[in-house]
Amino acid sequence: MRTMRWLLLALIAAAQIAAAQGYPTKPVRLLVPYPAGGPVDAVARILVPHLSLGQNVIVENRSGAGGSIGAESVAKSAPDGYMMLIGNTGPMTINPVLRRDLGYDPRKDFAPVTWLTSSQMVLVVHPSLPVHSLKEFVALARSRPGELNYGTAGVGNLTHLGMELFQSMAKVKLNHVPYKGVAPAYVDLISGEIAVMFGNVTGPLAHIQAGRLRAIAVTSSQPSPVLPQVPRVADSYPGFDLVTWMGIFFPAGTPEAIRAQLQGEFQKALRIPDVRERLVALGNDVVARSGEDMAALIDRELKLYAKIVKSVGMKPQ
Repeated sequence: MRTMRWLLLALIAAAQIAAAQGYPTKPVRLLVPYPAGGPVDAVARILVPHLSLGQNVIVENRSGAGGSIGAESVAKSAPDGYMMLIGNTGPMTINPVLRRDLGYDPRKDFAPVTWLTSSQMVLVVHPSLPVHSLKEFVALARSRPGELNYGTAGVGNLTHLGMELFQSMAKVKLNHVPYKGVAPAYVDLISGEIAVMFGNVTGPLAHIQAGRLRAIAVTSSQPSPVLPQVPRVADSYPGFDLVTWMGIFFPAGTPEAIRAQLQGEFQKALRIPDVRERLVALGNDVVARSGEDMAALIDRELKLYAKIVKSVGMKPQ
């Protein structure tokens, strides 16, 4: 019985090696689990032209449920190297601690390929708000408890969890206004309908530079390369450290040779000066680390967001 089992495993391994040696023989799809035009889509379209696979790599957008619909479709696709996901914090480390009905497990159902980028969030306010520092914002919020509206890209989004954590640490009370995505939230912030929000620095950067929004603080333990003059939340509240990231994933079971090949292709693309410049201009830090490093990151963040969700009293839905 044991001999038969080892023979079966050997046959499967041989088949995977044979498949990898001829890979790819048709176009490869890179699924973006968000609408076209967003920050994840932008990174995908910057990198794809620089992948040398001998076949086209087609960017496909499949949005919904905070990125989880697209992630689930990749998790359930054939593990043959022809479907990959550009995933990020939402579907891989936040949704799993907030949603009971996910059709995938981020650790068991994916084979991480490479960690592409990370980026900070930034606390931004409408310029009419009479604050120019985090200290001033906290003082104003404490003087008007529950009156200042903050926008998010939806309940459970990192823009929401980040603000919940901040309120807990700063001991302030704001009024949550959830939106169906970050774009309409920015529209209302720029028009003054809401007062403040956390956003991935990629999104509001142009509005900050144009003076339509005012940056108060960034969320990482390190200064922002595109907003170096903006202080950190951690300067006032030590331990506050939230970043977003992007990475490439295959379905679990994809041959290791294919995974290694794509890891090399993406990391080679990330070393191209023009590519790095375009990514940094969008507010990204280029990471270019291994799939194993990304797997460790996911493990750490699952624990972090579970702790945040519990601390603010949110319950998985």
